[in-house]
Amino acid sequence: MSYTLTQKVLFENTTTEILYSIYLDPEHHSAIIGGKRVEISNVEGTDYNANDGGHSGRNLQLIQDKLIVQSYLSSDWGKDEIVSTIILYFEQKGDDVLLHVTHANIPDDQANLIDARWKELYWTPMKAYIATMKQNAEPKL
Repeated sequence: MSYTLTQKVLFENTTTEILYSIYLDPEHHSAIIGGKRVEISNVEGTDYNANDGGHSGRNLQLIQDKLIVQSYLSSDWGKDEIVSTIILYFEQKGDDVLLHVTHANIPDDQANLIDARWKELYWTPMKAYIATMKQNAEPKL
């Protein structure tokens, strides 16, 4: 059997453009996950790997600033596991962004771990990263 994870994550005072760009930029993505190696691009159909090769997949569908659909396979999973699918849908809500996360076909015994990893390794650090970016931003004239 497999598990489908859903999360809704509110990012305050940001835009879908910023979140989408951070996730698909290798330098920003690496900074969020603690400096681990990331190879990713904003080109549909390209392969990616992140977390020093801890997980990998392919950009299946990309809609600028709105949607990221990726295949996902963890290096921790057995060779007989099916490839899972990540869907990230970015919804602008005034000054904030509501990120809708769906991660389908997670092995049942990995569901709690994957749920915690998204929160601890991605969403919490991404919020801090965005706050730091705003603090370091040059004032616009």
